[in-house]
Amino acid sequence: MPKGGFVYIVTNLTHSTLYTGVTSDLISRIIQHREKYLPNSFTAKYKCYKLVYYHAFDHIESAIEEEKRIKGGSRVKKIELIESMNPDWKDLYDDIKDW
Repeated sequence: MPKGGFVYIVTNLTHSTLYTGVTSDLISRIIQHREKYLPNSFTAKYKCYKLVYYHAFDHIESAIEEEKRIKGGSRVKKIELIESMNPDWKDLYDDIKDW
């Protein structure tokens, strides 16, 4: 049975740094970012734990393809993607934490 996945973007409080990732468990992954589970990671170093974008996929492979596409794009394209879903850049973790 294929397992789905998510592509997501987190940022810091000033929105100066963006991180694009992929996961099969969005809630757990965002908690890891927020708790600095990997203290030497990029997201811990740059304090990226505010979830500003996510997209669900039926297959993890599709999520991985989308992550690569997003990472290959410009910062402007990432901002456009975020603002298409979340124009106010609110922390979407509050919307998903009770799934």
